[in-house]
Amino acid sequence: MSCVHAQPHWRYTSVADSFSCCCKQVLKQVHPDTGISSKAISILNSFIQDQFEKIATEAAKLARYSKKPTVTSREIQTAVRLILPGELAKHAVSEGTKAVTKFTSA
Repeated sequence: MSCVHAQPHWRYTSVADSFSCCCKQVLKQVHPDTGISSKAISILNSFIQDQFEKIATEAAKLARYSKKPTVTSREIQTAVRLILPGELAKHAVSEGTKAVTKFTSA
């Protein structure tokens, strides 16, 4: 599942824009007959941005602690385990592993 924008690859959009179409796509997969208001999308965007920021910050700290110049999937995975609670972390790690495997095999 990917969000495809009609903009050229060199033009960067804000993170909020990129999450709204993804949220709608996931909603349509889970509940095809349910819509979502723009206010709800805005709240969801804020939540996702906040979680992204927390995970990125924690992953950067982990890379710094191990004296590595690059944040890898391993640091991201560890950050997810530290930040997200129990079952949610397990599902996130599982989906992340699946995405990395798909990316490296393509």
